[in-house]
Amino acid sequence: MAERLKTILGHVQRGGTEVSLQDTGSAYASPGGKYSYTLDNTKLTPEQRKFYEENGYLVIKNLVPKDKLRFTGEKAVTKIQQFNLDDVLFSYCALPEVVEYVECFTGPDIVSMHTMLINKPPDPGMKTSRHPMHQDLHYFPFRPADRIVCSWTAMQTINRENGCLVVVPGTHKGKLLPHVYPEWEGGVNKMYHGIQNYDPSYPRVHLPMDEGDTVFFHPLLIHGSGMNKTDGFRKSISCHYASGKSTFIDAKGTTHQNIADEISQVVTNRYGPDVTYDFGDMWKTFSRVVKGKADW
Repeated sequence: MAERLKTILGHVQRGGTEVSLQDTGSAYASPGGKYSYTLDNTKLTPEQRKFYEENGYLVIKNLVPKDKLRFTGEKAVTKIQQFNLDDVLFSYCALPEVVEYVECFTGPDIVSMHTMLINKPPDPGMKTSRHPMHQDLHYFPFRPADRIVCSWTAMQTINRENGCLVVVPGTHKGKLLPHVYPEWEGGVNKMYHGIQNYDPSYPRVHLPMDEGDTVFFHPLLIHGSGMNKTDGFRKSISCHYASGKSTFIDAKGTTHQNIADEISQVVTNRYGPDVTYDFGDMWKTFSRVVKGKADW
């Protein structure tokens, strides 16, 4: 496994075509350069910090109390995105239990950038409930990447049968790779881009979780989720946080270009060609300060 991961990282590091700022946040690193992906803190144990540094993710068991995960009814929706303006749902992003971990990765100025409540439906037989292997940074034109982290919490028991997360450990150390729609029989959900020419033989780790378990992961970590093969819905809630000191890059000419263009087309179709659109400004609009302040 270790040798295989070294091979993967070699491919990942050589395969990226990101031509704009890929600043990963060395200015925030701990003194002496021992840690790159976590900040000095009293929350993470040395073992937890080492695990995240090496693997790009960390699961915390029983982090969120069950009574704080009661948001929506069964079959009401399959996905809610960008609920930053909904105070009830946003309460998840501001949970002290979550935020005190988030600060270990972002620093004291914490901004909610992207939120999702996913009610993954039973697969209709076409495997469309799968989420292709991808890196979340593909969608985010803000940096540094190392000061971005996702908090993803199970709202019920989640396993391989109903579509748990699957990760490729250590790939957060690589580059942002080109993403496209995968050529899958039956298609894929809108804006579910996957890594171009992804090699499915890469060794993966499945993350079965119980209600309240939370995984924190880096935006360059390659991950996805399987299809829901059960008769019930699979529920989870997540928030991507970034440092309030983040800066925004121009998506033109980068691997962000295709998703930026796709979103631009959606805006044009909905509001007409006279509506101006900027990929970075869109994310600023979606954002909401959780702790401290944002410099934009």
